[in-house]
Amino acid sequence: MELEQYLEMVATQIDSLIDRSFGNTWSDLDRASTHLLVAGGKRLRPAVVMLSADAINHGSSSDILPAALSLELIHTFTLVHDDIMDDDTMRRGVPTVHTKWDIPTGILAGDVLYARAFEFLCLAMASEKAKIRAVSMLARACAEICAGQHLDMSFEKRDDVTEDEYFEMAKKKTGMLYAAAAGIGAILAGGTPYQAKNLYQFGLNTGIAFQIQDDLIDLLTSSEKSGKDRASDLRDGKQTLIWIRAREKGIDLSKYKRDLSDADIEEVISILDKVGVIADVKKAATDLVNESNRLLNTLPQSPERELLKDIGKFFVTRSF
Repeated sequence: MELEQYLEMVATQIDSLIDRSFGNTWSDLDRASTHLLVAGGKRLRPAVVMLSADAINHGSSSDILPAALSLELIHTFTLVHDDIMDDDTMRRGVPTVHTKWDIPTGILAGDVLYARAFEFLCLAMASEKAKIRAVSMLARACAEICAGQHLDMSFEKRDDVTEDEYFEMAKKKTGMLYAAAAGIGAILAGGTPYQAKNLYQFGLNTGIAFQIQDDLIDLLTSSEKSGKDRASDLRDGKQTLIWIRAREKGIDLSKYKRDLSDADIEEVISILDKVGVIADVKKAATDLVNESNRLLNTLPQSPERELLKDIGKFFVTRSF
């Protein structure tokens, strides 16, 4: 099966479970908490959970589908709260939760998703010992995500963020949830500690690469295609790897911390292209994926192992 077909299959399964579990939303808070959840999404984290499980124990993904959904719930929780902190108005092609309702409702909606994620994780068909390990892994990831988001926000007040600091932020903010997705899939499927460790590291590396690609998409992809406000990172002065590499080459992007026209954005892209910043940043993401895919060679040969490699490559070639 090709990756695109697999992702469509996972999205159908997750969407069906969402519909069964969240279809009867009566209160305003219920509607707010499911607003982004039902707006779509690529369901990449659930796919990583399921592929990791099947790479360990073929067919086990069907037993842990609720756990796959739990990763999507945590991801959506982070989006709802990130949109509030960044004051973004669009997500997945629809108004953000706090824009459609208000900030207090947005905070509570995220909290509901967070709580229900652990409920669904516990519904997986696996040993109690494995589920305890999985809950602990997800709880740790959530704490690290918060630390990563705080680092990201603190960077906006500085103009001297280093690459090492950026990678630490990306590891916590994005890498940890992909690490948890791969690790949880392995644990619930009965994988050995060695297998779970390698899959966890695979998720961590590819998650960092995913964040780097997200930074590129924010600048390079139109709002119509990405479903998000274009160049919001540039406007907000976020110390992305793009910004850091540009500074190293003597380019000051601080003058673009304002409302930007399409012409302004194209001007920035042209400048960065000429000095090789875009190419350098893309290479950094690709190198991480290549390194993480080598870890997968410790797993038995299987279609799921190859799809995991494909998903890593997809992370750094996607434009949405």
